[in-house]
Amino acid sequence: MNRIGVFVCHCGLNIAGSVDVERVVEAIKDYPGVAHAENYIYMCSDPGQDLVKEAIREKGLDGIVMANCSPMMHERTFRNVAASEGLNPYFCEVANIRELCSWPHEHEKEIATKKAVALIKATIEKLRRNMALTPMVVPLTKRALVVGGGIAGLQAALDIAHGGYEVVLVERYPSLGGHATQLSGTFPTLDRPPCLIAPTMAEVLSHPNIKLYTYAEVEEISGYVGNFTVKIKQKPSYIDDEKCDNCGLCLEKCPAICPAEYDRGLSQRKAVYISPQAVPQKLVIDPVSCLHFNGDECRACEEVCPTRAIDFLQEEAFVEEEVGAIIVATGYDLYGKENAPEYAADPDVIDGLQFERLLSPSGPTRGEVRRPSDGGVPQEVVFIQCVGSRDQEHGVPYCSRVCCMYTAKQAVLYKRAVPQGQAYIFYIDIRSDAKGCEEFVQRAAEEDGVLYLRGKVSKVFREGEKIKVWGVDTLTGKSLEISADLVVLATAMVPSQGAKETARKLNITSDQYGFLTEAHPKLRPVETLTAGIYIAGTAQWPRDLPDTISSASGSASKVLSLFSRKELLHEPTIAWVDEEVCSGCGYCVPICAYKAIEIDPRRRVAKVNEAVCEGCGACAATCPSGAMQHKNFTAMQFFEMIDVATGAYV
Repeated sequence: MNRIGVFVCHCGLNIAGSVDVERVVEAIKDYPGVAHAENYIYMCSDPGQDLVKEAIREKGLDGIVMANCSPMMHERTFRNVAASEGLNPYFCEVANIRELCSWPHEHEKEIATKKAVALIKATIEKLRRNMALTPMVVPLTKRALVVGGGIAGLQAALDIAHGGYEVVLVERYPSLGGHATQLSGTFPTLDRPPCLIAPTMAEVLSHPNIKLYTYAEVEEISGYVGNFTVKIKQKPSYIDDEKCDNCGLCLEKCPAICPAEYDRGLSQRKAVYISPQAVPQKLVIDPVSCLHFNGDECRACEEVCPTRAIDFLQEEAFVEEEVGAIIVATGYDLYGKENAPEYAADPDVIDGLQFERLLSPSGPTRGEVRRPSDGGVPQEVVFIQCVGSRDQEHGVPYCSRVCCMYTAKQAVLYKRAVPQGQAYIFYIDIRSDAKGCEEFVQRAAEEDGVLYLRGKVSKVFREGEKIKVWGVDTLTGKSLEISADLVVLATAMVPSQGAKETARKLNITSDQYGFLTEAHPKLRPVETLTAGIYIAGTAQWPRDLPDTISSASGSASKVLSLFSRKELLHEPTIAWVDEEVCSGCGYCVPICAYKAIEIDPRRRVAKVNEAVCEGCGACAATCPSGAMQHKNFTAMQFFEMIDVATGAYV
């Protein structure tokens, strides 16, 4: 390759503000193999791309180096430009002189300029040794898996199903809807969630393109984008759904009682149970609380069942589904109040979701606000925000984003239920950035009987019939002591139980808190680093309902875009094995994050599944013999780049 074109971008002042682009072009134009060099204010613009195309045609260029911003942003743009003029797109390389030169040396123009020259020369040397590559064609199964049946999973499943493609929806609990069904109202409009969510759940249940697995979990996944095989574990309900007619006799006769998870322990349920407003209407026997599974001969439910639907011999069943894309919408849990020792372990100290159940017409008190301890109407309620959130000591330094809003909503709904009551809200500061939310908080603060107190609470403890709350008003500097009937904690949103295990099974990454991480927060906000797997809703980070639904539709649009293709192309810049050098040591197998490598047991050499490999290069860096190489990122290329870059920079 001896006719290379170099194009240096100003990127406005992002690059030109620190790098002398004219001087860079002068330093590069006589470099061996460079047939053309020029600069332009915005190479990514249409005129900039036309400039590159014209140079390829007129100068007969056989390779181009684009000296501009991150390849994450515009590598594909300029490779498409190269392809449009008949060049192999892998004969286009990007020298990132914005993030690597201009930005880190903003006030060091000489250093930034010399470094840019060195980086471009190194990129030229890499380009000389590039191979002409062709993307691989991968078969595509146009069927999607959605993991999680909360509002995000429901929205994503419906969007894909409405697009004409089949969806497999897996929900770990017996009913759809997630935490959204537990809410008493939504901010800032105070709409009742059943009115918003019930139609969505009913539509999912009846949609011909959606295959639903409730009370099920993803057990295992294999394959790659376009061709995933998913093993689903169907947990036993101990009730034959085909025989059961939901007559309810088993519910009436069951003698076993335990706390109801749906009401956050504020009510009791039987061992045979069905959640309020459950969709689908599916009875389940809980083996943990069932007397029959705990050494008792109780068969009360079996004896009264007229259809003989009770089956204590049911076992876990496993099914496999073939899908081409996956959306993970596993939702959230709440930070446990038991993890904050400054708050008393008292039945009248409850979390936000428990208070939602007290406010809800379908809750344990039918919407009448009652104290859990004695059923009395609380006349004074203290709301405490940021419990766990924004608190490094408790390991949750991030903001949960929705607490300020749902606390304001709860205070307003409390005043509607108990007009003579007094609400106190302890806050650090108010974060209400969604549409209409700032105005809603202002209305709540102006409500008669709602008092906002800026400060932190130091201790909550029981004293007789009252709960003492000690705190400080940081605006006045005064210590406060409030005798409350009920304390509501706005605890942090944390990843759902088992989220990290789900991430491990799906081979996707999570952050230090357990939230699933996107490939890029700006450019690829719903994609993961594993091609074909997307994330939605609060599995990614704390969100309110509108934001959750938006992210779910965003993930669904990515799946629909994927399925709209006639064929799936896979990047060819992946690992390959020099079998004559490979010793079969196997070091590359565990280091591969994508499980793309295995050892051929007969020949004792490593083998790369090209459709799974994402070209991260970890295996090539690990291989002790140098047998594992990366196409267009070989060791020879790197050594040449280092030699040229260090020589040019010195």
